[in-house]
Amino acid sequence: MSEIAIRVEGLGKRYTLGEREPYRALRDVIAAVPRALLGRRGAAKAAEPFWALKDVSFEVRRGEVVGVIGRNGAGKSTLLKVLSRITRPTEGRARIHGRVGSLLEVGTGFHPELTGRENIFLNGAILGMRRQEIQRKFDEIVDFAEVERFLDTPVKHYSSGMYTRLAFAVAAHLEPEILLVDEVLAVGDAAFQKKCLGKMGEVAKEGRTVLFVSHNMAAVENLCVSALLLSGGRLTEIGPVRQVISAYLKIASGQDTVPLVDRVDRKGNGKLKMVALAVYGENFASLPACGGPVTLEISYEGSLPLRNVHISAGFYTAFGEGCLYVSNDLTGDALNDLPEQGKLICRFDKLGLMPGTYTVNLYCTINGVLADWVQNAADVTVEAADYYGTGKLPPKGYGYSVADHRWTVWAS
Repeated sequence: MSEIAIRVEGLGKRYTLGEREPYRALRDVIAAVPRALLGRRGAAKAAEPFWALKDVSFEVRRGEVVGVIGRNGAGKSTLLKVLSRITRPTEGRARIHGRVGSLLEVGTGFHPELTGRENIFLNGAILGMRRQEIQRKFDEIVDFAEVERFLDTPVKHYSSGMYTRLAFAVAAHLEPEILLVDEVLAVGDAAFQKKCLGKMGEVAKEGRTVLFVSHNMAAVENLCVSALLLSGGRLTEIGPVRQVISAYLKIASGQDTVPLVDRVDRKGNGKLKMVALAVYGENFASLPACGGPVTLEISYEGSLPLRNVHISAGFYTAFGEGCLYVSNDLTGDALNDLPEQGKLICRFDKLGLMPGTYTVNLYCTINGVLADWVQNAADVTVEAADYYGTGKLPPKGYGYSVADHRWTVWAS
């Protein structure tokens, strides 16, 4: 069996703005008749090509859980529709090795006139499963979806929440080898979303391949090992999930190319201006490491006098969760009579941050008055290291910090 579950080579999908793709459904043929007879008001606009995907190539290995992220209109949903064979690519090709289950929008693959029970068997048959296999999973699906009372009601009478619960339950429980999920968790209450994320975590641990499209960066980070970043229909980044999320957030915030000294989205009276930030390990050339000595160096320019200066740096995850705060106000280190230009140095003997990429916010006051405040001043990547001397770190999903601790036994 191939180790590659999905191979995409030079994939492109072009649409023509103002025109509809041809469909074979009878309702669309009938609907086209009155339009042809009555005509359209105004002159026809010239056809304008639009590439929803262009020259996209990547591979996903069997058992990988990969996030697909990007802004609205980046091509994420189009990619999954091509992989699901809902739409044909204009160029390139995508090879899928394994049975595919997809949940691309609420109720995908459901027949509105059929009951919930009938749609479970219909979806199983579409996935190529035998009736006995579907029956074996039937009770689990119904319990997860919490729609037992309405199981023999046509799904056209279901609410969007009921539709989603049943659709997700079918897609996740009928054991496709490859699962494609597109932002369906945006529908439903918080309890259901948590339940779905837990189930997707189980699916991932079972060794099935998952492509997960979402704008929920916390969910992407917790579920996925790697990620793809799409922008304008092109694949612009592929790699470890935190690295790709960091690249996406830079693009989203527009701060990916602006040096700190040139940032204009800052607050304060400007009496002191922070112009550069460097965070490094044992020597200037090395990255900070979990458990290693680290130096935070803030270069500044100011106007005298610079007395009673209080400065702080906050480390945040890509999702805005605060995980470390340092300040001379906490340590009682006085910063008085600073020169007009210089560097403010903060040293850590042993950095207690987990490996990953963090955003640093900088904040400075002089005599209690805000002088400079810059959010997302820089990204800092913390490397993995042997913090405890055992070669182990906490598992993923258990916070962003590590701390020295010891275990002992007392006789009762």
